[in-house]
Amino acid sequence: MTSQKARKEMTIEQESAVVVVVGAGPSGLATSACLKTLSIPHILLEREDCFASIWKKYAYDRLHLHLVKRFCELPHMHFPSDYPEYVPRDKFLRYLDDYVARFGIEPAYGRSVESAAYDEGAGKWRVNARDVGSGEVEEYLCRFLVVATGETSDPFVPEVEGIEGFAGKVIHSTLYKNGKEFNGSRVLVVGSGNSGMEIALDLADHGARTSIIVRSPVHVLSRKMANLGLRLMKYFPLHVVDSLLVLLSKLVYGDMSKYGLRRPAEGPFFMKKQYGKYPFIDVGTCQKIKSGEIQGDDYLLNKDGVAKPSYPNHWKGKKGLYCVGLARSGLYGSASDAQNVADDIQSQL
Repeated sequence: MTSQKARKEMTIEQESAVVVVVGAGPSGLATSACLKTLSIPHILLEREDCFASIWKKYAYDRLHLHLVKRFCELPHMHFPSDYPEYVPRDKFLRYLDDYVARFGIEPAYGRSVESAAYDEGAGKWRVNARDVGSGEVEEYLCRFLVVATGETSDPFVPEVEGIEGFAGKVIHSTLYKNGKEFNGSRVLVVGSGNSGMEIALDLADHGARTSIIVRSPVHVLSRKMANLGLRLMKYFPLHVVDSLLVLLSKLVYGDMSKYGLRRPAEGPFFMKKQYGKYPFIDVGTCQKIKSGEIQGDDYLLNKDGVAKPSYPNHWKGKKGLYCVGLARSGLYGSASDAQNVADDIQSQL
């Protein structure tokens, strides 16, 4: 804020907001759209200078949605009919641009939320956000607070002993675009999540001699298996769906443990709901692991920050506190959470 008029206008907006939403990724955008359709005044705070910054700034070139598009739509707006079943990054960003324009979503950019506390006397949340440009701290007072920062909002780089003496290049996956510069190089990918596995595939496709460290046992599913599982979840208990997916995975992929990919004892959807551990959706990596183009080894780590309440009430806390996009269900879960939160807030007004 550079002028007194701008500061005054922001103060009026702050005082009139019923809801503060933190994070303008797909989860925050979905929440804002749902609140707007219900005419609920709110402010959307985003620390970056754009919405969906992970998709716009930090995603690799070949990224596609791993689920068919109908499972990844945000509330109140379908994907265009001519979009492919598995939407690529550029088309998903176009969809988000159209989504923001359609609902008139206007995030307050450059606002890094530093604290939020419930004021018992006022019966409201006090949210302090730092303007990353000016350094000034702004206070927002709201009846409802929605945390929509997503499950992967902050890059994590583990401490590796001796890394300071490594002469090669070290980058986080958020800085990786494609494997062109790594042709002929030996590259180690740390982590067997979907990003790590797909980056390993991209590196191998670009001629890199690629190895991958697997941090824990992981389920391997094809896209068709994952989408079948989501459809079956509407009709069958989770353990039944998991048993079928594990059986299909064994039939299609066989025993991957000899390549460094050990299958967990618990089912893929159970682990996603319980621990936030996503199954690996294979788009060609497994074949290159079997052929030896990608070498695998396992290494156990782990600790994630996820919503404490259990599914299906994970989105609702106490005293007007909510979270969106922490259901361990990707975009499919974000859309459902956003609508649930908006409906619940409306019922209390």
